[in-house]
Amino acid sequence: MNNYKTFFACFALISLAACNVNNDSANNHQDRMDLAEAWLMAANSSKAEAIEMVEKNMAEDGVIAGDRYVGMGFIWNPDESGMTVGSIIPDSPASKSLEVGDSFVEVAGVRVTDDNRNRLGFRGKPGEEIDAVVLRNDELVSVSVARGAVRQMSSKSQMLETMTEGDAEGWGPEEFNVIEKSVTNDGVVWVLSWAKFTEDATGIEANAYTATRFVFNDEGKVSRVANLTEDRFVLEQQGYSITR
Repeated sequence: MNNYKTFFACFALISLAACNVNNDSANNHQDRMDLAEAWLMAANSSKAEAIEMVEKNMAEDGVIAGDRYVGMGFIWNPDESGMTVGSIIPDSPASKSLEVGDSFVEVAGVRVTDDNRNRLGFRGKPGEEIDAVVLRNDELVSVSVARGAVRQMSSKSQMLETMTEGDAEGWGPEEFNVIEKSVTNDGVVWVLSWAKFTEDATGIEANAYTATRFVFNDEGKVSRVANLTEDRFVLEQQGYSITR
């Protein structure tokens, strides 16, 4: 029994010490936790507030890490006719074979039209290759792109440009709440948030939790932001079946 009491006392002291470390860390980095929460509230409130937050509180060399996904890594404008490569994510599979300005003529043997652009064979497992024909400098060029892991890293200037071009009407989710905040001993902040929104195309409501990680520089500016989201959960709420 004495040994048990000694063990229990030691365990209690260790737990108390751990709690004190966490409390001290939170107290030392409360300003970072407050900024992280304010950042997310602004980002999900309005276009003007989001832009102002990035301008004032992001380091000039800061980056925002996009979600990782399996794909090609090129971006095209769905508001324009056809499918023309508008930009290519660096180090993505597309960067090895496509060029900005390439216009897809055929994908996996299917002729590209405005009606079938969203149903072409770009989805699939990593490593699978897609054969396509693009119009490049007025010449038809055959290309092959293998699907792979893609992650876009946006600089401060790129993020501000993207936000400036965004539509202010309907900005952000219908509901947004910060659920919990925590901070590590070295000042990295994690924020758990929840949002409810409606998909424009179908009118279906969905909701999801997101964990956002904030890294700060020595001046207290945000130097890196990254999210962990429930993308699959959102798709399933909207009626999609996720298969390989």
